[in-house]
Amino acid sequence: MDTGADSGTGGAEPDSNVEFLRCFGRQMKLLREAAGLTQAELGSLVGYGEAQIAAVEQGRRIPKPELIDAVDRAVGARGVLVAMKDEVAKARYPSFFRRYVQLEAEAVELHAYISHVIKGLLQTEEYARAVFQMWRPLLDEESIEQGVSTRMDRQKLFARRPAPLLSFVIDEHVLRRPLGGREVHRGQLEQLLIYGHQRNVEMQIMPLAQEEHAGLAGPFTLIHSQKQRRMAYVEVQGLSTLHTESRKVSSLEATYGVLRAQALTPRASLIFIEKLLGEL
Repeated sequence: MDTGADSGTGGAEPDSNVEFLRCFGRQMKLLREAAGLTQAELGSLVGYGEAQIAAVEQGRRIPKPELIDAVDRAVGARGVLVAMKDEVAKARYPSFFRRYVQLEAEAVELHAYISHVIKGLLQTEEYARAVFQMWRPLLDEESIEQGVSTRMDRQKLFARRPAPLLSFVIDEHVLRRPLGGREVHRGQLEQLLIYGHQRNVEMQIMPLAQEEHAGLAGPFTLIHSQKQRRMAYVEVQGLSTLHTESRKVSSLEATYGVLRAQALTPRASLIFIEKLLGEL
């Protein structure tokens, strides 16, 4: 579950996801037992360990789509488990973030101002894991790995065709903070360069030396949907809001326009990131 929502620093209270996963797990267990298989035997058939099968049956682990397909075939479920695959996928995200993830995946345009930690959509696997490990109260290893997995899955957006138009304004101090250590930091900067060189992506850095800054109220994301709806997502300290009213969205769009004007150009920003990499 992407427990930390977009940045990895917010939170979410347990919701109906937990009960659904337990229900799915019980169903899987009943089908396995009806097929006369132990957890170890089923794990051997589908290429997973006994502990992983047990965790799914207990509702402690969110199964990947390919595992659901394999188990369905192995126990002769005739599509019973596969039919629940979409709902299992939704359970990977806390309820307050689920709608945003769907909109993000379908967006024709997405523009984000980033002010305290690299946006989840841009994070490397190592950076995301480091962010989840810094969570307080501490997350268990299973929750961390689930969070990392779902965060990486969201990056399918970059490979989508037709390609969406994406832009990001990132405060310089976010790029200078070496979360996870030197190698993780380096890997994250390198990934930003890779994304920044894509034709449909514009990356801009807000320099620390900039004397005027329109984004002091905090980070936000602007979303343009396929149906030409314009929305804005704001998240801070575990509290999130999806704005759809035109007055609020227009205000944030105006703010973003000023931020882009105040930041370095996309070309200068990529040169800036390269310079940071050279300093490591």
